[in-house]
Amino acid sequence: MNIATKRWLPHTISAVALLVLLYPLVWLLATSLKPADEVMTSLDLWPSHLEWSNYTTALDGVSGVTVTHLLGNTLLIAGGAVLGNVLSCSLAAYAFARLRFRMSKVMFAFMVATLMLPHHVVLIPQYIIFNRLGLVDSFWPLILPKFLATEAFFVFLIVQFMRGLPRELEESARIDGCGPFRTYWSITLPLARPALITTAIFTFIWTWNDFFTQMIYLFAPEKYTITLALSSFVDQASTSAYGPMFAMSVISVLPIVLFFFVFQRYLVQGMATSGLKG
Repeated sequence: MNIATKRWLPHTISAVALLVLLYPLVWLLATSLKPADEVMTSLDLWPSHLEWSNYTTALDGVSGVTVTHLLGNTLLIAGGAVLGNVLSCSLAAYAFARLRFRMSKVMFAFMVATLMLPHHVVLIPQYIIFNRLGLVDSFWPLILPKFLATEAFFVFLIVQFMRGLPRELEESARIDGCGPFRTYWSITLPLARPALITTAIFTFIWTWNDFFTQMIYLFAPEKYTITLALSSFVDQASTSAYGPMFAMSVISVLPIVLFFFVFQRYLVQGMATSGLKG
């Protein structure tokens, strides 16, 4: 194998792998522009002609609720979840990583052990609590738990990062008269930026794509997220409306794709400098 082949072979393999990974997105985009009679009958990737009316129908939304309103609801929930996880998980991680208190190791081990609990195990008691508080069919059950450091994965992630920070900076702050909270806010939190950005990215993507939890708590169509609306669109539509269904799928995926491309370098940096590495 000559030098030129060795140089281009990895790039060729990477390009082929990229095409394989991007094919589902290309298929989704092409199918969203197909006429109704070609969606289930034609095996061709590209449609015979572009059916832009699929997007017009999709933008009308469901049950009189427009796509803009649905995207606003989803953004509100995802933004609240990001803010809650970044604040509460970083605060809990700072306590576990930097403060000394009784039974801290036992509590940290118990917290990590909750990672093995399926989401459905805690969903029923959480629903009972929110139902008794009268918060069902509102955004609060989807946002409020994020402010209580309930995401053990992100707490563990930030703990691993904070343990690698030099303690000399905190000791200097303590000598200058800073208390634990001031040290956390002014010293540790800015240094933990890569881990916090990673937490924010994963929280946004997971919350945006969430369906099951939102389906449990949200009933009124005007409070639907884009994922719930997509499900309702499928329920309301017949087999002749597959085109608009895929068009709405493209609309729901587009913010995630744009979000990833904008923040991908922060995601790689956070994974390389936190507990996710090797």
